[in-house]
Amino acid sequence: MTPTHFAFSSMFMLGLAGLTFNRNHLLSSLLCLEGMMLSLFIALSLWTLQLDSTSFSPSPMLLLAFSACEASAGLALLVATARTHGSDRLHTLNLLQC
Repeated sequence: MTPTHFAFSSMFMLGLAGLTFNRNHLLSSLLCLEGMMLSLFIALSLWTLQLDSTSFSPSPMLLLAFSACEASAGLALLVATARTHGSDRLHTLNLLQC
């Protein structure tokens, strides 16, 4: 495993560990998801450059577009949660309460 691959796989695993163990606020969970998507984008971009293939060229941009859509949906949920519940703490959310 090259140092570049190790750096991006460890970046992804750190984002996953942060998402798993640090679930206090919705904003911290969204930041961990964005870190994971950023590591996937950079790894996919480097993989496309190493292959020198034009058929995989749109893949990183497609992943970046989906990441932007995911970020906007997450921020909309964050604003809606903060308005209805008063905070973004995940422990105050109750699925049975409407």
